[in-house]
Amino acid sequence: MSEEYVIQMKNIKKDYFGNQVLKGINLSTKKGEIHALLGENGAGKSTLMNILFGMPVIHSTGGFEGEIHIDGKKVDIKSPNEAMNLGIGMVHQEFMLIPGFNITENIKLNRETTKHNMLSKIMGSSLKSLDFDSMNKDARKDLDKLGIDIDEKSKVSGLPVGYMQFIEIAREIDKSNIKLLVFDEPTAVLTESEADNLLKAMKIISDSGIAILFITHRLDEVMEAADNITILRDGEFVAALDKKDTDVMQLAELMVGRKIESLNTNEEINNENEEIMMSIKDLKVSMPGEYVKGVNLDIKKGEILGIGGLAGQGKIGITNGIMGLYPSEGEVLLKGKKLKLNSPKDPLNNKIAFVSEDRRGIGLLLDTSIETNIVLTSMQIKGQFIKNYGLFTQRNKKEIRDHALKMINDLDIRCTGPTQITRRLSGGNQQKVCIARALTLNPDVLFVSEPTRGIDIGAKKLVLDLLVKLNKELGMTIIVTSSELGELRSVCNRIAIVAEGKIEGILKPQDSDVDFGLMMAGEYKKIHAKEEI
Repeated sequence: MSEEYVIQMKNIKKDYFGNQVLKGINLSTKKGEIHALLGENGAGKSTLMNILFGMPVIHSTGGFEGEIHIDGKKVDIKSPNEAMNLGIGMVHQEFMLIPGFNITENIKLNRETTKHNMLSKIMGSSLKSLDFDSMNKDARKDLDKLGIDIDEKSKVSGLPVGYMQFIEIAREIDKSNIKLLVFDEPTAVLTESEADNLLKAMKIISDSGIAILFITHRLDEVMEAADNITILRDGEFVAALDKKDTDVMQLAELMVGRKIESLNTNEEINNENEEIMMSIKDLKVSMPGEYVKGVNLDIKKGEILGIGGLAGQGKIGITNGIMGLYPSEGEVLLKGKKLKLNSPKDPLNNKIAFVSEDRRGIGLLLDTSIETNIVLTSMQIKGQFIKNYGLFTQRNKKEIRDHALKMINDLDIRCTGPTQITRRLSGGNQQKVCIARALTLNPDVLFVSEPTRGIDIGAKKLVLDLLVKLNKELGMTIIVTSSELGELRSVCNRIAIVAEGKIEGILKPQDSDVDFGLMMAGEYKKIHAKEEI
């Protein structure tokens, strides 16, 4: 039976430094099949594909357990080049095209056709010329297969995004040995009509006998294009389904469903007259990879509001835009007062603090002490922890030390003391230093982005417990942006889900897994709009 399958991944396990991210995954795809691979952020899809492609990150971190079979034969894929030689290709979400080359040159790159000329006949084959006529014919044939009417000699630079995606596909199907194509979120950057054309092209490719692994979060596309579906959750295999035996609602529930343990016992904030702390109106943010396309959101005083959604949908961009880190437009009101956009200082001056998702890149000065990291922003913005001597100023070392010791004690930062270099702390304790710096500003509103990214499970709970404590004891309004839906449901009063740069909807933590799944996939409004008709 295994000979039917182009690819079989059997009992695949992978851990990164003791953290098991794949826990015995099985995935099988037949010739000419479109097989959808579904799962939230962190479900294990990318790691599984890295294993299939022999990516260096897998082999430099101890390899993996399990077996891969191509056409029924066990293989050991040690590099992307070996994967390509075995007939595995990938159409990336981020385009891998050379703008200065034309379409043919991009399609035939590293597989150019050559022909003899006068010199090569005398001096040898290394001096052969490129056979552009032959390559243009091949490229034309590939584009025609996909139904794309564009001159193969056109430069890639300046072409619409939809065409670039099809050129990526044409390059892969031009390979004579291609057996399996992986489409990684191929419609994420396409318009609706372009996405429809892409799904038609996928069916043409599969009809030619090429197997397709289709990674997407758009469940309507899965139901339209896929033959079979595999769902992963938290590194575990959840289900393998035939499309005819399921629907969008079941897929949404299987992707998201998990037991939620609530850390926040606050009563739900649901009073319509509750004071609005912050009002966001038609916010647009130009953050590469996280574009915000018109967000409207009211944040209530004293709540923990979650902002969730899949990667690249814009959730990270909201906070970064409000804090002035990326070009923004729209309107943000704090207690009715308009904030100045595109000004990093204005939010800080208005008692808004921010803990960045990139704590090691921009959140911390890793090679300076804990105490310096804690007080630095307050020194710069508020002039605190400084002694003035006429024209001269000096750091108030005693005040800095006393404050740092208090923060270390209050937040339980595990360290040798306030002078310890921040780089030498664990991830969880580095995150607590970031929070300590934000709290030193004595904010009314605290934005925390990806608070548990890159820290172990024990430290995650400590950080989340801390956010709940700050909310309860200080009445602080906290906005938590996270890719981990489970942690949002454990600490938040309400959760706003972002899809395609806009708010898809707002849910309570205890709302159904189906609703969360549909919103994450950007399907909730479509389905409810149909129900109203």
